[in-house]
Amino acid sequence: MEINDILIRNATIVNEGRAFPGYVLISGQLIKAVGEGEMPAWLVDRESAGNCKVVDATGLLLLPGVIDCHVHFREPGVTHKGDLSTESRAAVAGGVTSFFEMPNTQPQTVTLELLEQKMTLAEEKSLANFSFFLGASNDNINEIVNADPHTICGVKVFFGASTGNMLVDKMSTLEEIFKRSPIPVAAHCEDEAIIRANTDAMRLKYGENLPVEMHPHIRSSEACYTSSELAVTLARKYNTRLHITHMSTAAELGLLDNTVPLSQKRITAEVCTHYLWFCDEDYARLGTKLKVNPAIKSASDRTALMQGLLDNKADIIATDHAPHLAEEKANTYFKAPSGTPLVQHSLPAMLQMVKQGKIDLVTMVEKMSHAPAVCYKIENRGFIRPGYFADLVLVNPDHKCTVDKGNILYKCGWSVFEGTTFDARVEKTFVNGHLAFDKGKINDQVKGLRLTFDRN
Repeated sequence: MEINDILIRNATIVNEGRAFPGYVLISGQLIKAVGEGEMPAWLVDRESAGNCKVVDATGLLLLPGVIDCHVHFREPGVTHKGDLSTESRAAVAGGVTSFFEMPNTQPQTVTLELLEQKMTLAEEKSLANFSFFLGASNDNINEIVNADPHTICGVKVFFGASTGNMLVDKMSTLEEIFKRSPIPVAAHCEDEAIIRANTDAMRLKYGENLPVEMHPHIRSSEACYTSSELAVTLARKYNTRLHITHMSTAAELGLLDNTVPLSQKRITAEVCTHYLWFCDEDYARLGTKLKVNPAIKSASDRTALMQGLLDNKADIIATDHAPHLAEEKANTYFKAPSGTPLVQHSLPAMLQMVKQGKIDLVTMVEKMSHAPAVCYKIENRGFIRPGYFADLVLVNPDHKCTVDKGNILYKCGWSVFEGTTFDARVEKTFVNGHLAFDKGKINDQVKGLRLTFDRN
Protein backbone atom coordinates (compact mmCIF):
# COMPACT_ATOMS: atom_id res chain seq x y z
CA MET A 1 0.00 0.00 0.00
CA GLU A 2 1.38 3.40 -0.99
CA ILE A 3 1.37 5.87 1.88
CA ASN A 4 0.72 9.45 0.75
CA ASP A 5 -0.06 11.09 4.08
CA ILE A 6 2.70 12.78 6.07
CA LEU A 7 2.49 13.50 9.81
CA ILE A 8 4.71 16.26 11.18
CA ARG A 9 4.68 15.95 14.96
CA ASN A 10 6.35 17.63 17.96
CA ALA A 11 6.90 20.87 16.01
CA THR A 12 6.73 24.43 17.28
CA ILE A 13 4.19 25.80 14.82
CA VAL A 14 4.46 29.51 14.03
CA ASN A 15 1.25 30.65 12.40
CA GLU A 16 -1.32 33.47 12.55
CA GLY A 17 0.27 35.41 15.39
CA ARG A 18 1.15 32.48 17.65
CA ALA A 19 3.91 29.96 18.30
CA PHE A 20 2.68 26.71 19.85
CA PRO A 21 3.59 23.01 20.09
CA GLY A 22 1.57 20.88 17.74
CA TYR A 23 1.22 18.67 14.69
CA VAL A 24 0.21 18.88 11.04
CA LEU A 25 -1.17 16.09 8.88
CA ILE A 26 -0.59 16.38 5.13
CA SER A 27 -2.77 14.39 2.75
CA GLY A 28 -1.74 14.62 -0.89
CA GLN A 29 -1.19 18.27 -1.78
CA LEU A 30 -3.19 19.67 1.12
CA ILE A 31 -3.08 20.14 4.86
CA LYS A 32 -5.67 17.79 6.36
CA ALA A 33 -5.35 18.61 10.06
CA VAL A 34 -3.57 21.09 12.34
CA GLY A 35 -3.59 20.72 16.10
CA GLU A 36 -2.06 22.09 19.27
CA GLY A 37 -0.55 19.94 22.00
CA GLU A 38 -1.08 16.17 22.11
CA MET A 39 -2.33 14.37 19.02
CA PRO A 40 -5.92 13.04 19.12
CA ALA A 41 -6.53 9.30 19.46
CA TRP A 42 -7.47 8.82 15.80
CA LEU A 43 -4.16 10.26 14.66
CA VAL A 44 -2.18 8.27 17.21
CA ASP A 45 -3.90 5.15 15.87
CA ARG A 46 -3.01 6.09 12.28
CA GLU A 47 0.62 6.57 13.26
CA SER A 48 0.70 3.28 15.15
CA ALA A 49 -0.81 1.45 12.20
CA GLY A 50 1.85 2.84 9.87
CA ASN A 51 -0.72 4.66 7.75
CA CYS A 52 1.37 7.81 7.36
CA LYS A 53 4.96 8.84 7.01
CA VAL A 54 6.16 10.48 10.21
CA VAL A 55 8.46 13.48 10.52
CA ASP A 56 9.58 14.05 14.10
CA ALA A 57 10.08 17.81 14.34
CA THR A 58 11.29 17.93 17.94
CA GLY A 59 13.29 21.13 18.40
CA LEU A 60 12.23 22.50 15.01
CA LEU A 61 10.04 25.41 13.94
CA LEU A 62 7.27 24.71 11.44
CA LEU A 63 6.48 27.78 9.32
CA PRO A 64 4.21 28.38 6.35
CA GLY A 65 6.30 28.51 3.19
CA VAL A 66 7.75 31.89 2.33
CA ILE A 67 6.02 33.70 -0.54
CA ASP A 68 8.57 35.91 -2.28
CA CYS A 69 6.55 38.31 -4.39
CA HIS A 70 9.53 39.96 -6.08
CA VAL A 71 12.18 37.94 -7.93
CA HIS A 72 14.07 38.00 -11.23
CA PHE A 73 14.80 34.44 -12.36
CA ARG A 74 16.11 35.57 -15.80
CA GLU A 75 14.25 33.14 -18.05
CA PRO A 76 13.76 33.48 -20.95
CA GLY A 77 16.69 35.19 -22.60
CA VAL A 78 19.18 35.83 -19.79
CA THR A 79 19.66 32.26 -18.61
CA HIS A 80 23.45 32.52 -18.28
CA LYS A 81 22.67 34.38 -15.03
CA GLY A 82 19.84 32.20 -13.75
CA ASP A 83 16.83 30.22 -14.90
CA LEU A 84 13.56 28.90 -13.56
CA SER A 85 15.13 25.60 -12.55
CA THR A 86 18.29 26.85 -10.83
CA GLU A 87 16.72 29.76 -9.01
CA SER A 88 13.66 27.82 -7.86
CA ARG A 89 16.04 25.18 -6.47
CA ALA A 90 17.75 27.94 -4.50
CA ALA A 91 14.33 29.20 -3.43
CA VAL A 92 13.15 25.92 -1.89
CA ALA A 93 16.54 25.53 -0.18
CA GLY A 94 15.77 28.87 1.44
CA GLY A 95 12.23 27.97 2.50
CA VAL A 96 10.57 29.86 -0.36
CA THR A 97 7.65 27.83 -1.72
CA SER A 98 6.06 30.42 -4.04
CA PHE A 99 7.36 33.36 -6.05
CA PHE A 100 6.24 36.20 -8.32
CA GLU A 101 8.70 36.84 -11.15
CA MET A 102 9.30 40.16 -12.87
CA PRO A 103 8.83 40.95 -16.59
CA ASN A 104 12.24 42.38 -17.58
CA THR A 105 13.44 39.20 -19.27
CA GLN A 106 14.24 38.87 -22.98
CA PRO A 107 11.80 39.24 -24.56
CA GLN A 108 10.14 41.46 -22.01
CA THR A 109 6.84 40.09 -20.76
CA VAL A 110 4.62 42.87 -22.09
CA THR A 111 1.98 40.70 -23.79
CA LEU A 112 -0.38 38.06 -22.45
CA GLU A 113 0.99 35.60 -24.99
CA LEU A 114 4.53 36.00 -23.68
CA LEU A 115 3.23 35.74 -20.13
CA GLU A 116 1.57 32.42 -20.93
CA GLN A 117 4.82 31.17 -22.47
CA LYS A 118 6.56 31.90 -19.16
CA MET A 119 3.84 30.03 -17.28
CA THR A 120 4.38 26.99 -19.49
CA LEU A 121 8.14 27.11 -18.93
CA ALA A 122 7.62 27.28 -15.17
CA GLU A 123 5.27 24.30 -15.21
CA GLU A 124 8.09 22.29 -16.77
CA LYS A 125 11.00 23.62 -14.72
CA SER A 126 10.07 25.28 -11.42
CA LEU A 127 10.24 23.45 -8.10
CA ALA A 128 8.30 26.24 -6.39
CA ASN A 129 4.83 27.62 -7.09
CA PHE A 130 4.78 30.63 -9.36
CA SER A 131 3.09 33.61 -10.91
CA PHE A 132 4.44 36.25 -13.27
CA PHE A 133 3.94 39.99 -13.55
CA LEU A 134 2.79 41.45 -16.83
CA GLY A 135 5.08 44.34 -17.73
CA ALA A 136 3.67 47.78 -18.48
CA SER A 137 5.00 49.88 -21.34
CA ASN A 138 3.95 53.13 -22.94
CA ASP A 139 1.87 51.28 -25.51
CA ASN A 140 0.40 48.02 -24.12
CA ILE A 141 -2.70 49.21 -22.24
CA ASN A 142 -4.87 46.75 -24.20
CA GLU A 143 -2.83 43.84 -22.84
CA ILE A 144 -3.18 45.17 -19.28
CA VAL A 145 -6.94 45.67 -19.37
CA ASN A 146 -7.41 42.10 -20.66
CA ALA A 147 -5.30 40.51 -17.91
CA ASP A 148 -7.09 37.79 -15.95
CA PRO A 149 -7.20 38.82 -12.26
CA HIS A 150 -7.60 35.17 -11.22
CA THR A 151 -4.36 33.94 -12.82
CA ILE A 152 -1.97 36.92 -13.01
CA CYS A 153 -0.43 38.39 -9.86
CA GLY A 154 -0.16 41.97 -11.14
CA VAL A 155 1.22 44.46 -13.62
CA LYS A 156 4.71 45.87 -13.04
CA VAL A 157 5.18 49.56 -13.75
CA PHE A 158 8.72 50.94 -13.89
CA PHE A 159 8.58 54.61 -12.95
CA GLY A 160 12.39 54.56 -12.98
CA ALA A 161 15.05 53.34 -15.36
CA SER A 162 14.77 49.88 -16.82
CA THR A 163 15.66 48.13 -20.04
CA GLY A 164 13.99 48.60 -23.41
CA ASN A 165 10.59 50.24 -23.49
CA MET A 166 9.51 49.32 -19.96
CA LEU A 167 10.08 52.78 -18.51
CA VAL A 168 6.58 54.24 -18.42
CA ASP A 169 7.23 57.97 -18.59
CA LYS A 170 4.04 59.27 -20.22
CA MET A 171 1.61 60.67 -17.69
CA SER A 172 -1.32 59.84 -19.95
CA THR A 173 -0.25 56.18 -19.97
CA LEU A 174 0.18 56.10 -16.20
CA GLU A 175 -3.29 57.57 -15.77
CA GLU A 176 -4.79 54.88 -18.01
CA ILE A 177 -2.97 52.07 -16.20
CA PHE A 178 -4.02 53.29 -12.75
CA LYS A 179 -7.56 53.88 -13.94
CA ARG A 180 -8.16 50.66 -15.86
CA SER A 181 -5.91 47.86 -14.59
CA PRO A 182 -7.97 44.88 -13.35
CA ILE A 183 -4.94 43.53 -11.46
CA PRO A 184 -2.74 45.11 -8.77
CA VAL A 185 -0.22 47.68 -9.95
CA ALA A 186 3.26 46.93 -8.59
CA ALA A 187 5.40 50.03 -8.95
CA HIS A 188 9.17 50.50 -9.07
CA CYS A 189 9.34 54.06 -7.78
CA GLU A 190 12.37 56.15 -8.69
CA ASP A 191 12.12 59.47 -10.52
CA GLU A 192 14.05 59.22 -13.76
CA ALA A 193 14.68 62.96 -14.20
CA ILE A 194 16.23 63.26 -10.73
CA ILE A 195 18.42 60.20 -11.32
CA ARG A 196 19.67 61.56 -14.63
CA ALA A 197 20.49 64.96 -13.13
CA ASN A 198 22.33 63.32 -10.22
CA THR A 199 24.23 61.06 -12.62
CA ASP A 200 25.35 64.00 -14.75
CA ALA A 201 26.54 65.90 -11.66
CA MET A 202 28.49 62.90 -10.36
CA ARG A 203 30.10 62.26 -13.75
CA LEU A 204 31.31 65.84 -13.85
CA LYS A 205 32.84 65.43 -10.41
CA TYR A 206 34.31 61.92 -10.63
CA GLY A 207 34.37 60.96 -14.30
CA GLU A 208 33.96 57.26 -15.07
CA ASN A 209 35.68 56.17 -11.85
CA LEU A 210 32.74 56.97 -9.63
CA PRO A 211 32.96 55.34 -6.18
CA VAL A 212 30.08 52.94 -5.56
CA GLU A 213 29.47 54.82 -2.30
CA MET A 214 27.86 57.50 -4.46
CA HIS A 215 25.11 55.12 -5.59
CA PRO A 216 22.58 56.29 -2.95
CA HIS A 217 23.35 59.89 -3.93
CA ILE A 218 22.52 59.19 -7.58
CA ARG A 219 19.47 57.03 -6.86
CA SER A 220 18.62 59.29 -3.98
CA SER A 221 15.94 59.44 -1.32
CA GLU A 222 14.46 62.38 -3.21
CA ALA A 223 14.16 60.29 -6.38
CA CYS A 224 12.38 57.54 -4.45
CA TYR A 225 10.02 59.80 -2.53
CA THR A 226 9.07 61.91 -5.56
CA SER A 227 8.16 58.82 -7.55
CA SER A 228 6.34 57.05 -4.71
CA GLU A 229 4.35 60.20 -4.00
CA LEU A 230 3.23 60.29 -7.64
CA ALA A 231 2.20 56.63 -7.53
CA VAL A 232 0.23 57.14 -4.30
CA THR A 233 -1.45 60.25 -5.73
CA LEU A 234 -2.57 58.32 -8.83
CA ALA A 235 -3.74 55.36 -6.74
CA ARG A 236 -5.86 57.58 -4.52
CA LYS A 237 -7.29 59.38 -7.52
CA TYR A 238 -8.45 56.15 -9.19
CA ASN A 239 -8.77 53.87 -6.13
CA THR A 240 -6.12 51.64 -7.69
CA ARG A 241 -4.80 48.58 -5.91
CA LEU A 242 -1.17 49.78 -5.67
CA HIS A 243 1.81 47.92 -4.28
CA ILE A 244 5.09 49.86 -3.96
CA THR A 245 7.98 47.46 -4.45
CA HIS A 246 11.36 47.47 -2.62
CA MET A 247 10.83 50.61 -0.52
CA SER A 248 14.23 51.93 0.59
CA THR A 249 13.73 55.19 2.52
CA ALA A 250 12.29 56.40 5.79
CA ALA A 251 10.56 59.29 4.02
CA GLU A 252 8.37 57.02 1.88
CA LEU A 253 6.83 55.44 4.97
CA GLY A 254 5.03 58.74 5.53
CA LEU A 255 2.98 58.03 2.41
CA LEU A 256 1.53 54.85 3.89
CA ASP A 257 -1.42 54.13 6.19
CA ASN A 258 -1.53 51.70 9.08
CA THR A 259 -5.02 52.51 10.37
CA VAL A 260 -6.84 49.74 8.47
CA PRO A 261 -6.24 45.97 8.28
CA LEU A 262 -4.08 44.70 5.43
CA SER A 263 -7.06 43.02 3.78
CA GLN A 264 -8.69 46.45 3.39
CA LYS A 265 -5.65 48.40 2.22
CA ARG A 266 -5.61 49.76 -1.32
CA ILE A 267 -1.98 50.91 -1.06
CA THR A 268 0.69 48.55 0.29
CA ALA A 269 4.47 48.34 0.25
CA GLU A 270 7.30 45.85 0.55
CA VAL A 271 10.76 46.08 2.05
CA CYS A 272 13.51 43.76 0.84
CA THR A 273 15.87 41.86 3.10
CA HIS A 274 18.97 43.75 1.96
CA TYR A 275 17.49 47.10 3.06
CA LEU A 276 17.00 45.61 6.53
CA TRP A 277 20.48 44.04 6.79
CA PHE A 278 22.85 46.43 5.01
CA CYS A 279 23.36 50.21 4.89
CA ASP A 280 25.62 52.65 3.03
CA GLU A 281 28.50 51.83 5.39
CA ASP A 282 28.72 48.39 3.70
CA TYR A 283 29.62 49.72 0.23
CA ALA A 284 33.28 50.03 1.26
CA ARG A 285 33.39 46.31 2.07
CA LEU A 286 31.15 44.85 -0.64
CA GLY A 287 31.55 47.32 -3.49
CA THR A 288 29.38 46.81 -6.55
CA LYS A 289 28.06 43.51 -5.14
CA LEU A 290 25.81 45.78 -3.11
CA LYS A 291 24.74 47.90 -6.07
CA VAL A 292 20.97 47.47 -6.30
CA ASN A 293 18.08 49.65 -7.45
CA PRO A 294 16.75 51.45 -5.48
CA ALA A 295 20.04 52.02 -3.69
CA ILE A 296 20.71 50.81 -0.17
CA LYS A 297 20.76 53.96 1.90
CA SER A 298 21.62 55.10 5.44
CA ALA A 299 21.59 53.24 8.74
CA SER A 300 18.73 55.50 9.85
CA ASP A 301 16.72 54.47 6.78
CA ARG A 302 17.42 50.82 7.64
CA THR A 303 16.15 51.31 11.19
CA ALA A 304 13.07 53.18 10.00
CA LEU A 305 12.17 50.50 7.46
CA MET A 306 12.22 47.80 10.12
CA GLN A 307 10.06 49.97 12.35
CA GLY A 308 7.72 50.56 9.42
CA LEU A 309 7.21 46.81 9.16
CA LEU A 310 6.62 46.50 12.90
CA ASP A 311 4.13 49.40 12.77
CA ASN A 312 2.31 47.87 9.77
CA LYS A 313 3.00 50.81 7.51
CA ALA A 314 5.06 48.49 5.30
CA ASP A 315 3.48 45.09 4.76
CA ILE A 316 5.72 42.52 3.08
CA ILE A 317 9.32 41.31 3.18
CA ALA A 318 10.55 40.24 -0.28
CA THR A 319 13.99 39.88 -1.92
CA ASP A 320 14.17 41.44 -5.40
CA HIS A 321 16.41 38.43 -6.10
CA ALA A 322 18.44 39.52 -9.15
CA PRO A 323 21.43 37.37 -10.12
CA HIS A 324 24.31 38.63 -12.27
CA LEU A 325 27.60 36.96 -13.08
CA ALA A 326 30.43 37.73 -10.66
CA GLU A 327 32.58 39.14 -13.47
CA GLU A 328 29.77 41.52 -14.45
CA LYS A 329 29.43 42.79 -10.89
CA ALA A 330 33.21 43.25 -10.66
CA ASN A 331 33.07 46.06 -13.24
CA THR A 332 33.40 49.74 -12.44
CA TYR A 333 30.35 51.56 -11.12
CA PHE A 334 28.72 52.59 -14.40
CA LYS A 335 29.38 49.22 -16.05
CA ALA A 336 28.35 46.96 -13.16
CA PRO A 337 24.67 45.90 -13.36
CA SER A 338 22.35 46.49 -10.42
CA GLY A 339 20.96 43.54 -8.47
CA THR A 340 22.00 40.83 -6.05
CA PRO A 341 20.90 37.21 -5.52
CA LEU A 342 18.99 36.67 -2.25
CA VAL A 343 16.20 34.10 -2.49
CA GLN A 344 18.16 31.30 -0.79
CA HIS A 345 19.28 33.43 2.15
CA SER A 346 16.41 35.78 2.96
CA LEU A 347 14.74 33.52 5.53
CA PRO A 348 18.00 32.66 7.36
CA ALA A 349 18.90 36.36 7.41
CA MET A 350 15.50 37.31 8.82
CA LEU A 351 15.74 34.53 11.43
CA GLN A 352 19.08 36.03 12.42
CA MET A 353 17.36 39.39 12.89
CA VAL A 354 14.79 37.62 15.06
CA LYS A 355 17.62 36.34 17.25
CA GLN A 356 19.07 39.85 17.37
CA GLY A 357 15.74 41.14 18.70
CA LYS A 358 15.04 43.37 15.70
CA ILE A 359 11.77 41.60 14.81
CA ASP A 360 9.80 38.86 16.55
CA LEU A 361 9.21 35.46 15.01
CA VAL A 362 5.45 35.70 14.51
CA THR A 363 5.81 39.12 12.83
CA MET A 364 8.52 37.78 10.54
CA VAL A 365 6.19 34.95 9.46
CA GLU A 366 3.37 37.45 8.98
CA LYS A 367 5.47 39.62 6.68
CA MET A 368 7.05 36.78 4.67
CA SER A 369 4.15 34.33 4.36
CA HIS A 370 0.77 35.62 5.53
CA ALA A 371 0.96 39.18 4.19
CA PRO A 372 1.89 38.32 0.59
CA ALA A 373 -1.07 35.92 0.47
CA VAL A 374 -3.47 38.52 1.89
CA CYS A 375 -2.04 41.42 -0.09
CA TYR A 376 -2.38 39.68 -3.45
CA LYS A 377 -5.37 37.47 -2.44
CA ILE A 378 -3.56 34.22 -3.25
CA GLU A 379 -5.92 31.28 -2.98
CA ASN A 380 -5.29 28.75 -0.20
CA ARG A 381 -1.67 29.56 0.54
CA GLY A 382 0.40 31.47 3.07
CA PHE A 383 -1.12 29.93 6.21
CA ILE A 384 -1.04 26.61 8.02
CA ARG A 385 -4.74 25.77 7.76
CA PRO A 386 -6.76 22.64 6.93
CA GLY A 387 -7.68 22.67 3.24
CA TYR A 388 -4.73 24.90 2.30
CA PHE A 389 -1.86 23.69 0.14
CA ALA A 390 0.87 22.07 2.22
CA ASP A 391 3.61 24.63 1.56
CA LEU A 392 5.64 24.24 4.74
CA VAL A 393 9.15 24.84 6.06
CA LEU A 394 10.91 23.14 8.96
CA VAL A 395 13.67 25.28 10.45
CA ASN A 396 16.32 24.29 12.98
CA PRO A 397 16.77 27.47 15.05
CA ASP A 398 20.03 26.21 16.57
CA HIS A 399 22.01 24.85 13.64
CA LYS A 400 24.71 27.24 12.51
CA CYS A 401 25.45 27.45 8.80
CA THR A 402 28.10 29.56 7.08
CA VAL A 403 27.40 30.73 3.53
CA ASP A 404 30.13 29.70 1.12
CA LYS A 405 30.50 28.79 -2.53
CA GLY A 406 30.01 25.13 -1.70
CA ASN A 407 26.42 25.62 -0.52
CA ILE A 408 25.26 28.50 -2.73
CA LEU A 409 22.70 27.24 -5.27
CA TYR A 410 22.30 30.37 -7.40
CA LYS A 411 23.44 29.80 -10.98
CA CYS A 412 25.67 32.88 -10.68
CA GLY A 413 27.49 31.15 -7.80
CA TRP A 414 27.98 34.04 -5.37
CA SER A 415 26.20 35.87 -2.55
CA VAL A 416 26.60 39.10 -0.58
CA PHE A 417 26.29 36.84 2.48
CA GLU A 418 29.42 34.79 1.71
CA GLY A 419 31.32 34.30 4.96
CA THR A 420 28.24 35.09 7.07
CA THR A 421 27.25 32.52 9.68
CA PHE A 422 23.54 32.22 10.36
CA ASP A 423 22.39 30.61 13.59
CA ALA A 424 19.37 28.90 11.97
CA ARG A 425 19.03 26.83 8.84
CA VAL A 426 16.24 25.42 6.72
CA GLU A 427 15.93 21.66 7.26
CA LYS A 428 13.00 20.67 5.04
CA THR A 429 10.75 22.43 2.55
CA PHE A 430 7.43 20.97 1.41
CA VAL A 431 5.81 22.27 -1.80
CA ASN A 432 2.20 21.17 -2.30
CA GLY A 433 2.77 18.35 0.17
CA HIS A 434 5.91 17.05 -1.56
CA LEU A 435 9.34 17.17 0.06
CA ALA A 436 11.31 19.46 -2.24
CA PHE A 437 14.33 20.07 0.02
CA ASP A 438 15.67 17.84 2.76
CA LYS A 439 18.86 18.67 4.68
CA GLY A 440 20.78 19.94 1.69
CA LYS A 441 19.29 17.61 -0.89
CA ILE A 442 17.00 18.83 -3.66
CA ASN A 443 14.19 16.66 -5.03
CA ASP A 444 14.06 17.71 -8.68
CA GLN A 445 10.97 15.57 -9.26
CA VAL A 446 8.85 18.13 -7.39
CA LYS A 447 7.09 20.66 -9.59
CA GLY A 448 5.36 23.83 -8.46
CA LEU A 449 1.89 24.92 -9.49
CA ARG A 450 0.47 28.10 -10.95
CA LEU A 451 -0.80 30.37 -8.22
CA THR A 452 -4.41 31.51 -8.43
CA PHE A 453 -6.06 34.56 -6.92
CA ASP A 454 -9.41 35.09 -5.21
CA ARG A 455 -10.41 38.41 -6.76
CA ASN A 456 -13.80 39.66 -7.82
